[in-house]
Amino acid sequence: MTKKLFFVCSATLLLFSCLQNNKTNHKIQVSFDQAASELSKDGRLLLMLSTDDSKEPRFQINDGLNTQLIFGMNVEGMEPDETFTFDESIFGYPYPSLSDVPPGEYNVQALLHVYETFNLSTGHTVKLPMDNGEGQHWNTSPGNLYSKPFKITVRENGIENISIVMDQEIPPIPEPEDTDWIKHIKIKSEKLSEFYGRDMYLGAHVLLPKGFNEHPEAKYPLMVFHGHFPKDFGGFRTTPPDPNLEPEYSARFDLEGYNIIQQQEAYDFYKRWNEPDFPRFLIIEIQHPTPYYDDSYAVNSASQGPYGDAITYELIPYIEKEFRGMGEGWSRFLYGGSTGGWEALAVQVKYPDEYNGCFAACPDPIDFRAYCLTNIYEDDNAYYYDSAHKQLEVPSHRDYLGDIQSTLKQGNHLELVLGDKSRSGQQWDIWEATYSPQGEDGYPVRIWDKMTGDIDHEVAEYWKENYDLRHILERDWEKLGPKLKGKIHIYCGDMDNYYLNNAVYLMEDFLENTTEPFYDGEVLYGDRAEHCWNGDPNEPNAISRLRYNSMYVPKIMKRIAESAPQGADLSSWRYP
Repeated sequence: MTKKLFFVCSATLLLFSCLQNNKTNHKIQVSFDQAASELSKDGRLLLMLSTDDSKEPRFQINDGLNTQLIFGMNVEGMEPDETFTFDESIFGYPYPSLSDVPPGEYNVQALLHVYETFNLSTGHTVKLPMDNGEGQHWNTSPGNLYSKPFKITVRENGIENISIVMDQEIPPIPEPEDTDWIKHIKIKSEKLSEFYGRDMYLGAHVLLPKGFNEHPEAKYPLMVFHGHFPKDFGGFRTTPPDPNLEPEYSARFDLEGYNIIQQQEAYDFYKRWNEPDFPRFLIIEIQHPTPYYDDSYAVNSASQGPYGDAITYELIPYIEKEFRGMGEGWSRFLYGGSTGGWEALAVQVKYPDEYNGCFAACPDPIDFRAYCLTNIYEDDNAYYYDSAHKQLEVPSHRDYLGDIQSTLKQGNHLELVLGDKSRSGQQWDIWEATYSPQGEDGYPVRIWDKMTGDIDHEVAEYWKENYDLRHILERDWEKLGPKLKGKIHIYCGDMDNYYLNNAVYLMEDFLENTTEPFYDGEVLYGDRAEHCWNGDPNEPNAISRLRYNSMYVPKIMKRIAESAPQGADLSSWRYP
């Protein structure tokens, strides 16, 4: 009996010992050094791991096939030397937990994306990342703290005894300098400052026409080039390409020496800008980053504030006064691609009398029945196709042959790691921050559950009535049609990487069937063209995307000739 008892006890101890040895442990501790900052911080604390040595992990996070690993948590009042622990419970991408990370050697890095406190005019207090001149990018935003990467080993039993100290701070970005051709302005917006409870600014880069100083009698039409945050006015260069420039390969366009092509196109535009018969315009690129994204989408928004009114009624008149613009709706034109394409169309629709034409290339979804591949009104779930017995994820990115690089679920889960409450600074969250009503907590209401993809159809109805451009046009055509006749031009590739052509098809169906009046614009498609085809049937995307500032000029001049009111100044700006 004693021998049997001894055997049972020994076996139990051996089993317990084996279980102890096989138990995994995944913990990485993160803090910041007092030398980096003596102040407590709110924000999103991010932990990154990478098997790619080519660059820092913070520059390798995306929703494509080459992404590396990231995990995120909120921190409030994080003090210098205070430690926060990443363990198996912290959500990550593309692995949802540290316990899912395969064994191996990794570069590890931590970063704190700093939030600031805003006391909104709506009565809400929210914590958001203020743009600091970088265009709302978490991995390059001045003031963010980060660590230098170092190697760690993830073993079969997990990660132990790893401590990361963030002792680096991203430095400020210098302001661009004025030149003879390009001027930079920044104004305080009273409308936005009132909404956010602090001083808020709008900026722009202004390209002056040839002869601006020599012709003080001239007043100029205005072309507004909408798009993502511009660090400076792009695509304009007064000298030929640098002969010492090392050619760089563009994976996006599969082109060697694309940097040289860009410089050549910029120089060619400078030469066209100076041709004797080229119309003399003002062209502006707007800086309007928000605490949610690199730009505001140029419309009024419950959570982002009155950016549409601020741009149209504060910034534009200021620029026209400062640089002798016409200052009249018939003389203003809008164009842009992708985000800028949606903005060009949306601004024209929302402010029909203030602008005289939009040229919207590859616009973000302009009909939410085709919110990329989701119908937010009829679908119950955004992440999966409807099926009784099969689970198939909805894709979000393809190439021109239809090969898939990412899914809707994956992209949204990455955003959830980068920031909750629509604060990731990424694509799906900015649409939400722009289109959604404001929640009781002051943040945008989710269009769908970020984890599961279940759609909130009450929120979808709010989107429909306020930002579904096709629905708004159809609903209000009796009033809007006479104001928009001849002003709407839309271009999209039929193999757009983000399936944006699907919404364009639906918009075209409506526009081509309009009466009293007929819309009298154009909708064109590029055969097998990817994002962002902008209407040039003769050149590939890689080239035509560099020609926005000149390719619509003939159409704009035709529009002016047909629509300028009697007595309009059609001559002072047409000097040789």
